[in-house]
Amino acid sequence: MRRLANPEMVLGSLDGLVVLDEIQRMPRLFDVLRVLVDRPGFDTRFLILGSASPDMVRGVSESLAGRVEFLELTGFGLHEIDTDDWRRLWLRGGLPRSYLSESNEDSVAWRDGFVRTFLERDIPQLGISIPAAAMRRFWTMLAHWHGQTWNASELGRSMSATDKTVRGYLDVLSGTYMVRQLQPWFENLAKRQVKAPKVYLRDSGLLHFLLGAGTEESLLSNPRVGSSWEGFAIEQVLAVLRPANAWFWGAHGGGEIDLLIFDNGRRLGFEMKFTEAPEATKSMFNVVDALQLDHVFIVAPCNVSFPVNERVSVISVFDLPDLSARIEEVRNR
Repeated sequence: MRRLANPEMVLGSLDGLVVLDEIQRMPRLFDVLRVLVDRPGFDTRFLILGSASPDMVRGVSESLAGRVEFLELTGFGLHEIDTDDWRRLWLRGGLPRSYLSESNEDSVAWRDGFVRTFLERDIPQLGISIPAAAMRRFWTMLAHWHGQTWNASELGRSMSATDKTVRGYLDVLSGTYMVRQLQPWFENLAKRQVKAPKVYLRDSGLLHFLLGAGTEESLLSNPRVGSSWEGFAIEQVLAVLRPANAWFWGAHGGGEIDLLIFDNGRRLGFEMKFTEAPEATKSMFNVVDALQLDHVFIVAPCNVSFPVNERVSVISVFDLPDLSARIEEVRNR
Protein backbone atom coordinates (compact mmCIF):
# COMPACT_ATOMS: atom_id res chain seq x y z
CA MET A 1 0.00 0.00 0.00
CA ARG A 2 2.79 2.44 0.88
CA ARG A 3 4.49 1.85 -2.46
CA LEU A 4 1.28 2.95 -4.17
CA ALA A 5 1.07 6.25 -2.32
CA ASN A 6 2.02 7.81 -5.67
CA PRO A 7 0.53 5.17 -7.99
CA GLU A 8 0.95 7.00 -11.29
CA MET A 9 4.71 7.31 -10.80
CA VAL A 10 5.19 3.75 -9.50
CA LEU A 11 3.01 1.97 -12.05
CA GLY A 12 4.10 4.18 -14.92
CA SER A 13 7.71 3.10 -14.48
CA LEU A 14 7.01 -0.64 -14.75
CA ASP A 15 7.37 -2.80 -17.86
CA GLY A 16 5.92 -6.11 -19.02
CA LEU A 17 3.08 -7.68 -17.07
CA VAL A 18 2.09 -6.07 -13.76
CA VAL A 19 -0.15 -7.99 -11.37
CA LEU A 20 -2.39 -6.06 -8.98
CA ASP A 21 -4.11 -8.32 -6.46
CA GLU A 22 -7.25 -7.51 -4.43
CA ILE A 23 -7.65 -4.24 -6.27
CA GLN A 24 -11.08 -3.64 -4.74
CA ARG A 25 -9.17 -2.37 -1.69
CA MET A 26 -7.89 0.60 -3.73
CA PRO A 27 -10.58 1.48 -6.30
CA ARG A 28 -8.86 4.82 -6.98
CA LEU A 29 -6.25 2.89 -8.97
CA PHE A 30 -8.70 2.50 -11.82
CA ASP A 31 -8.49 6.20 -12.64
CA VAL A 32 -4.70 5.93 -12.67
CA LEU A 33 -4.75 2.86 -14.91
CA ARG A 34 -6.99 4.62 -17.40
CA VAL A 35 -4.49 7.44 -17.73
CA LEU A 36 -1.56 5.05 -18.10
CA VAL A 37 -3.02 2.72 -20.72
CA ASP A 38 -4.09 5.70 -22.83
CA ARG A 39 -0.54 7.01 -23.09
CA PRO A 40 0.90 6.65 -26.62
CA GLY A 41 3.46 3.85 -26.78
CA PHE A 42 2.72 2.56 -23.27
CA ASP A 43 3.19 -1.22 -23.59
CA THR A 44 2.76 -2.34 -19.97
CA ARG A 45 -0.13 -4.75 -19.37
CA PHE A 46 -1.97 -5.08 -16.09
CA LEU A 47 -3.46 -8.25 -14.67
CA ILE A 48 -6.03 -7.11 -12.13
CA LEU A 49 -7.22 -9.65 -9.57
CA GLY A 50 -10.10 -9.22 -7.16
CA SER A 51 -12.76 -11.09 -5.22
CA ALA A 52 -15.74 -8.96 -6.21
CA SER A 53 -17.57 -8.40 -9.47
CA PRO A 54 -16.81 -5.21 -11.42
CA ASP A 55 -20.28 -3.89 -10.59
CA MET A 56 -19.36 -3.82 -6.90
CA VAL A 57 -15.97 -2.14 -7.31
CA ARG A 58 -16.47 1.58 -7.52
CA GLY A 59 -15.09 3.13 -10.68
CA VAL A 60 -14.12 0.12 -12.74
CA SER A 61 -16.95 0.33 -15.27
CA GLU A 62 -16.58 4.04 -15.86
CA SER A 63 -12.78 4.22 -15.73
CA LEU A 64 -11.81 1.24 -17.87
CA ALA A 65 -14.67 1.00 -20.35
CA GLY A 66 -13.27 -0.27 -23.65
CA ARG A 67 -9.86 -0.93 -22.11
CA VAL A 68 -10.42 -4.12 -20.15
CA GLU A 69 -11.36 -7.77 -20.63
CA PHE A 70 -13.11 -9.63 -17.81
CA LEU A 71 -12.35 -13.26 -16.94
CA GLU A 72 -14.25 -15.06 -14.19
CA LEU A 73 -12.16 -17.63 -12.33
CA THR A 74 -13.71 -20.41 -10.27
CA GLY A 75 -12.38 -22.91 -7.77
CA PHE A 76 -11.23 -26.37 -8.80
CA GLY A 77 -13.57 -28.17 -11.20
CA LEU A 78 -13.93 -31.74 -12.33
CA HIS A 79 -11.95 -30.89 -15.45
CA GLU A 80 -8.94 -30.03 -13.25
CA ILE A 81 -8.82 -33.01 -10.89
CA ASP A 82 -8.84 -36.80 -11.07
CA THR A 83 -12.54 -37.53 -11.56
CA ASP A 84 -12.22 -40.47 -9.15
CA ASP A 85 -12.04 -37.75 -6.47
CA TRP A 86 -15.35 -36.16 -7.44
CA ARG A 87 -16.93 -36.99 -4.07
CA ARG A 88 -14.23 -35.04 -2.24
CA LEU A 89 -14.68 -32.09 -4.61
CA TRP A 90 -18.45 -32.16 -4.07
CA LEU A 91 -18.13 -32.42 -0.28
CA ARG A 92 -15.34 -29.90 0.27
CA GLY A 93 -15.92 -27.57 -2.67
CA GLY A 94 -13.42 -26.14 -5.11
CA LEU A 95 -11.63 -23.57 -2.95
CA PRO A 96 -8.04 -24.89 -3.09
CA ARG A 97 -7.21 -24.97 0.63
CA SER A 98 -10.52 -26.58 1.45
CA TYR A 99 -10.20 -29.25 -1.23
CA LEU A 100 -6.52 -29.99 -0.52
CA SER A 101 -6.81 -30.22 3.27
CA GLU A 102 -5.40 -33.38 4.82
CA SER A 103 -8.72 -34.30 6.46
CA ASN A 104 -12.39 -33.34 6.42
CA GLU A 105 -11.92 -31.79 9.86
CA ASP A 106 -9.13 -29.54 8.57
CA SER A 107 -11.25 -28.61 5.57
CA VAL A 108 -14.21 -27.64 7.77
CA ALA A 109 -11.91 -25.58 10.01
CA TRP A 110 -10.53 -23.73 6.99
CA ARG A 111 -14.01 -22.98 5.66
CA ASP A 112 -15.03 -21.70 9.08
CA GLY A 113 -12.15 -19.25 9.02
CA PHE A 114 -12.91 -18.27 5.43
CA VAL A 115 -16.53 -17.42 6.25
CA ARG A 116 -15.50 -15.38 9.29
CA THR A 117 -12.86 -13.46 7.36
CA PHE A 118 -15.18 -12.85 4.43
CA LEU A 119 -17.91 -11.42 6.65
CA GLU A 120 -15.75 -9.45 9.06
CA ARG A 121 -13.07 -8.11 6.70
CA ASP A 122 -13.78 -8.60 2.98
CA ILE A 123 -17.29 -7.18 2.86
CA PRO A 124 -16.42 -4.03 4.88
CA GLN A 125 -13.42 -3.43 2.60
CA LEU A 126 -15.89 -3.06 -0.26
CA GLY A 127 -17.48 -0.16 1.60
CA ILE A 128 -20.54 -2.21 2.54
CA SER A 129 -21.86 -1.74 6.06
CA ILE A 130 -23.75 -4.89 6.97
CA PRO A 131 -23.42 -6.46 10.44
CA ALA A 132 -21.47 -9.71 10.12
CA ALA A 133 -23.96 -11.55 12.34
CA ALA A 134 -26.92 -10.52 10.17
CA MET A 135 -25.17 -11.50 6.93
CA ARG A 136 -24.11 -14.85 8.37
CA ARG A 137 -27.66 -15.56 9.45
CA PHE A 138 -28.93 -14.71 5.97
CA TRP A 139 -26.20 -16.79 4.31
CA THR A 140 -27.09 -19.79 6.47
CA MET A 141 -30.78 -19.40 5.69
CA LEU A 142 -29.94 -19.14 2.01
CA ALA A 143 -28.05 -22.45 2.26
CA HIS A 144 -31.33 -24.08 3.26
CA TRP A 145 -32.97 -22.25 0.31
CA HIS A 146 -30.33 -23.52 -2.12
CA GLY A 147 -31.82 -24.56 -5.47
CA GLN A 148 -35.20 -22.93 -4.85
CA THR A 149 -36.91 -19.98 -6.48
CA TRP A 150 -36.08 -16.69 -4.80
CA ASN A 151 -38.79 -15.37 -2.49
CA ALA A 152 -37.74 -12.14 -0.78
CA SER A 153 -40.94 -11.86 1.26
CA GLU A 154 -40.60 -15.28 2.85
CA LEU A 155 -36.92 -14.88 3.64
CA GLY A 156 -37.56 -11.36 4.92
CA ARG A 157 -40.24 -12.59 7.32
CA SER A 158 -37.89 -15.27 8.61
CA MET A 159 -35.28 -12.61 9.39
CA SER A 160 -37.75 -9.91 10.50
CA ALA A 161 -36.35 -7.77 7.70
CA THR A 162 -37.81 -5.98 4.69
CA ASP A 163 -37.80 -7.35 1.15
CA LYS A 164 -35.37 -4.58 0.21
CA THR A 165 -32.95 -5.55 2.96
CA VAL A 166 -32.74 -9.24 2.06
CA ARG A 167 -32.54 -8.32 -1.62
CA GLY A 168 -29.52 -6.20 -0.76
CA TYR A 169 -27.94 -9.08 1.14
CA LEU A 170 -28.48 -11.36 -1.87
CA ASP A 171 -26.91 -8.84 -4.23
CA VAL A 172 -23.81 -8.61 -2.02
CA LEU A 173 -23.34 -12.39 -1.98
CA SER A 174 -23.96 -12.55 -5.73
CA GLY A 175 -21.53 -9.72 -6.43
CA THR A 176 -18.80 -11.42 -4.41
CA TYR A 177 -19.30 -14.72 -6.30
CA MET A 178 -20.70 -16.58 -3.31
CA VAL A 179 -24.17 -17.01 -4.82
CA ARG A 180 -25.43 -17.61 -8.34
CA GLN A 181 -28.79 -16.21 -9.38
CA LEU A 182 -29.91 -18.37 -12.29
CA GLN A 183 -32.40 -16.33 -14.25
CA PRO A 184 -35.61 -17.79 -15.73
CA TRP A 185 -36.11 -18.26 -19.45
CA PHE A 186 -39.45 -17.23 -20.94
CA GLU A 187 -41.10 -18.96 -23.86
CA ASN A 188 -44.28 -18.06 -25.75
CA LEU A 189 -46.35 -20.83 -24.19
CA ALA A 190 -49.83 -21.08 -22.80
CA LYS A 191 -48.43 -21.75 -19.34
CA ARG A 192 -47.82 -19.63 -16.27
CA GLN A 193 -44.04 -19.62 -16.15
CA VAL A 194 -41.71 -19.02 -13.21
CA LYS A 195 -40.43 -15.45 -13.29
CA ALA A 196 -38.13 -15.32 -10.25
CA PRO A 197 -34.51 -16.52 -10.31
CA LYS A 198 -33.30 -19.67 -8.60
CA VAL A 199 -30.53 -19.18 -6.06
CA TYR A 200 -27.52 -21.44 -5.53
CA LEU A 201 -24.46 -21.20 -3.33
CA ARG A 202 -21.75 -21.49 -5.94
CA ASP A 203 -19.23 -23.44 -3.87
CA SER A 204 -20.60 -26.76 -2.60
CA GLY A 205 -18.08 -26.81 0.25
CA LEU A 206 -19.37 -23.55 1.70
CA LEU A 207 -22.93 -24.81 1.23
CA HIS A 208 -22.16 -27.97 3.20
CA PHE A 209 -20.36 -26.00 5.91
CA LEU A 210 -23.39 -23.77 6.43
CA LEU A 211 -25.66 -26.85 6.41
CA GLY A 212 -23.46 -28.53 9.02
CA ALA A 213 -22.58 -31.42 6.67
CA GLY A 214 -18.87 -31.97 7.21
CA THR A 215 -18.66 -35.61 6.15
CA GLU A 216 -19.99 -37.62 3.23
CA GLU A 217 -22.22 -39.57 5.60
CA SER A 218 -23.82 -36.44 7.04
CA LEU A 219 -24.25 -34.99 3.54
CA LEU A 220 -25.98 -38.08 2.17
CA SER A 221 -28.42 -38.04 5.09
CA ASN A 222 -29.12 -34.32 4.76
CA PRO A 223 -32.55 -33.45 3.27
CA ARG A 224 -30.83 -30.91 0.96
CA VAL A 225 -28.54 -33.51 -0.67
CA GLY A 226 -30.50 -33.51 -3.95
CA SER A 227 -30.38 -29.72 -4.19
CA SER A 228 -26.69 -29.80 -3.34
CA TRP A 229 -26.01 -32.17 -6.23
CA GLU A 230 -28.07 -29.97 -8.54
CA GLY A 231 -26.03 -26.88 -7.75
CA PHE A 232 -22.72 -28.76 -7.92
CA ALA A 233 -23.57 -30.29 -11.31
CA ILE A 234 -24.71 -26.92 -12.69
CA GLU A 235 -21.42 -25.30 -11.69
CA GLN A 236 -19.43 -28.11 -13.32
CA VAL A 237 -21.36 -27.82 -16.58
CA LEU A 238 -20.89 -24.05 -16.67
CA ALA A 239 -17.18 -24.36 -15.84
CA VAL A 240 -16.63 -26.68 -18.81
CA LEU A 241 -18.84 -24.98 -21.40
CA ARG A 242 -18.45 -21.35 -20.27
CA PRO A 243 -21.60 -20.15 -22.07
CA ALA A 244 -22.25 -16.43 -22.43
CA ASN A 245 -25.60 -16.86 -20.68
CA ALA A 246 -27.45 -19.57 -18.81
CA TRP A 247 -31.04 -19.94 -17.62
CA PHE A 248 -33.50 -22.36 -16.11
CA TRP A 249 -37.11 -22.86 -17.13
CA GLY A 250 -40.11 -23.79 -15.06
CA ALA A 251 -43.89 -23.68 -15.21
CA HIS A 252 -46.16 -23.38 -12.18
CA GLY A 253 -48.36 -26.15 -13.50
CA GLY A 254 -45.43 -28.56 -13.66
CA GLY A 255 -42.43 -29.17 -15.86
CA GLU A 256 -38.99 -27.63 -15.58
CA ILE A 257 -35.43 -27.84 -16.83
CA ASP A 258 -32.58 -27.15 -14.40
CA LEU A 259 -30.25 -25.51 -16.90
CA LEU A 260 -30.79 -24.11 -20.39
CA ILE A 261 -28.01 -22.83 -22.63
CA PHE A 262 -27.64 -21.98 -26.30
CA ASP A 263 -24.73 -23.53 -28.19
CA ASN A 264 -24.18 -22.36 -31.78
CA GLY A 265 -27.90 -21.89 -32.30
CA ARG A 266 -28.84 -25.17 -30.59
CA ARG A 267 -30.96 -25.35 -27.47
CA LEU A 268 -29.41 -27.63 -24.87
CA GLY A 269 -31.09 -28.58 -21.63
CA PHE A 270 -29.53 -30.15 -18.53
CA GLU A 271 -31.42 -31.98 -15.82
CA MET A 272 -29.54 -32.85 -12.63
CA LYS A 273 -30.59 -36.08 -10.92
CA PHE A 274 -28.99 -37.48 -7.80
CA THR A 275 -29.37 -41.15 -8.57
CA GLU A 276 -27.17 -43.94 -9.88
CA ALA A 277 -29.97 -45.13 -12.18
CA PRO A 278 -31.35 -41.99 -13.88
CA GLU A 279 -34.39 -42.22 -16.12
CA ALA A 280 -36.12 -39.81 -18.47
CA THR A 281 -39.66 -38.99 -17.37
CA LYS A 282 -42.76 -38.16 -19.36
CA SER A 283 -42.58 -34.64 -17.96
CA MET A 284 -39.06 -34.27 -19.36
CA PHE A 285 -40.16 -35.31 -22.84
CA ASN A 286 -42.99 -32.78 -22.60
CA VAL A 287 -40.47 -30.04 -21.78
CA VAL A 288 -38.26 -31.12 -24.70
CA ASP A 289 -41.21 -30.66 -27.05
CA ALA A 290 -42.53 -27.47 -25.44
CA LEU A 291 -39.17 -25.67 -25.54
CA GLN A 292 -38.08 -27.32 -28.80
CA LEU A 293 -34.84 -28.47 -27.20
CA ASP A 294 -32.29 -30.04 -29.51
CA HIS A 295 -30.97 -32.25 -26.75
CA VAL A 296 -31.24 -32.83 -23.01
CA PHE A 297 -28.45 -34.24 -20.86
CA ILE A 298 -29.33 -35.91 -17.57
CA VAL A 299 -26.32 -35.36 -15.28
CA ALA A 300 -26.04 -38.02 -12.60
CA PRO A 301 -23.46 -39.65 -10.28
CA CYS A 302 -23.61 -42.88 -12.27
CA ASN A 303 -20.69 -44.86 -13.66
CA VAL A 304 -21.36 -44.68 -17.41
CA SER A 305 -22.97 -42.36 -19.93
CA PHE A 306 -25.54 -43.66 -22.39
CA PRO A 307 -28.18 -42.37 -24.84
CA VAL A 308 -31.85 -42.64 -23.93
CA ASN A 309 -33.06 -41.70 -27.39
CA GLU A 310 -32.09 -39.25 -30.14
CA ARG A 311 -32.86 -36.21 -28.00
CA VAL A 312 -32.01 -37.32 -24.46
CA SER A 313 -28.75 -38.69 -23.03
CA VAL A 314 -27.46 -39.56 -19.59
CA ILE A 315 -24.00 -38.21 -18.83
CA SER A 316 -21.96 -39.61 -15.97
CA VAL A 317 -20.11 -37.40 -13.51
CA PHE A 318 -16.93 -39.05 -14.80
CA ASP A 319 -17.61 -37.76 -18.32
CA LEU A 320 -18.47 -34.17 -17.40
CA PRO A 321 -14.93 -32.91 -18.18
CA ASP A 322 -15.49 -34.16 -21.76
CA LEU A 323 -18.92 -32.56 -22.05
CA SER A 324 -17.98 -30.48 -25.08
CA ALA A 325 -16.98 -33.63 -26.96
CA ARG A 326 -20.25 -35.31 -25.95
CA ILE A 327 -22.20 -32.35 -27.32
CA GLU A 328 -20.24 -32.56 -30.55
CA GLU A 329 -21.09 -36.26 -30.84
CA VAL A 330 -24.78 -35.48 -30.44
CA ARG A 331 -24.53 -32.72 -33.03
CA ASN A 332 -22.98 -35.11 -35.57
CA ARG A 333 -25.50 -37.91 -35.15
